[in-house]
Amino acid sequence: MKGKVGFGGYAVILCEQGPNGKPALFDGAVETVVAHHPDQIAPALARLDAARAAGFWVAGYLAYEAGYALEPKLAHLMPEGAGPLLAFGVYPAPVPADAVLAQAAAEAPAAAVAALEPMISRGAYGAAMDQVMAYIAAGDCYQINLTFPLATRLLTGSALGLYGALRARQVVGHGAFVDLGVGPVLISRSPELFIRLDAAGRIEARPMKGTAPRDADPVRDAELAEELRASAKGQAENLMIVDLLRNDISRISKIGSVKVPELFAVEHYATLHQMVSRVVGQLVDAPSLAGVVEALFPCGSITGAPKIRAMEIIHQVEPHPRGAYCGAIGWMAPDGTASFNVAIRTLSLFEDGAITLNVGGGVVQDSTTEGEWEEALWKARYMQGLVRPI
Repeated sequence: MKGKVGFGGYAVILCEQGPNGKPALFDGAVETVVAHHPDQIAPALARLDAARAAGFWVAGYLAYEAGYALEPKLAHLMPEGAGPLLAFGVYPAPVPADAVLAQAAAEAPAAAVAALEPMISRGAYGAAMDQVMAYIAAGDCYQINLTFPLATRLLTGSALGLYGALRARQVVGHGAFVDLGVGPVLISRSPELFIRLDAAGRIEARPMKGTAPRDADPVRDAELAEELRASAKGQAENLMIVDLLRNDISRISKIGSVKVPELFAVEHYATLHQMVSRVVGQLVDAPSLAGVVEALFPCGSITGAPKIRAMEIIHQVEPHPRGAYCGAIGWMAPDGTASFNVAIRTLSLFEDGAITLNVGGGVVQDSTTEGEWEEALWKARYMQGLVRPI
């Protein structure tokens, strides 16, 4: 691979949901577009769309905090030192990812991390839950996606090897590996599609809300999946976000084109069952990165509803910036075809070996502090097989 830079050793972006649904490698960038400050985001998006118009592909990520810059009512909430708000490469074209995936698998056995430790106390989480529940009771919001970070370290192995090890343990549809030489290396095992676009302007989102643990006993595991499918709480969480996504997508879609062809499906992953729905529409205008991002980002599944008030509350109750977590990672082609994930189950690996892995979930009226805390920690269980004593 060309352009080996950074402590991870690879100046690349690998998206497992590439063109035609196959893993794609973006390497050999002719330009890197980065926004560190809010006033740089709009020019960056315009530059990326100009590159696409000139026949180039773009691939990269937006951090969650970029959403503050995209909504004037939230601009004053931008935290200091949140890291890159946007980082993309501009590429002649993607290539098949077979070689880098093989390299990741070869380096995987050496990867090990330290024990994961929550970066907030159980008491602090409880206090945040109390505030969220009070806002829900007062009618400020219907749902808040409350999250917190876990800290660990890469003890042995490489960034690409850690990606390979996690890929072997957690099969998902929207994984990614990002090392642009700016900001942390991102290792994403996201199961959630933010948006998919085709050249004709058809748009699809698959909001994911509602979770249940897996069980080693097949009978009990099937019961847990069915309980999730029938769960009033899970359906309420999911439907709120489906409605939010319908509203967001309708802002840029033709009247009458926004539909929900799939509601309350249950997908199965290594450690969790997840409830997912599907929202589709037909864009009014030709697809553009700026147009889609400005209308839809961040995804409502990781904010809550209504979105703007939810983001205000999140800023108040979460003490740490989310960074790339809950942002979006993906690519867009010259013809408008695109695929971006919701950057959940996503690690940020820093140059000194420190790792941040955030977890969380949707809080609604009948949520409990203990239940939400345990559900959040369940979402990090796919890391456990890599933990080694220091």
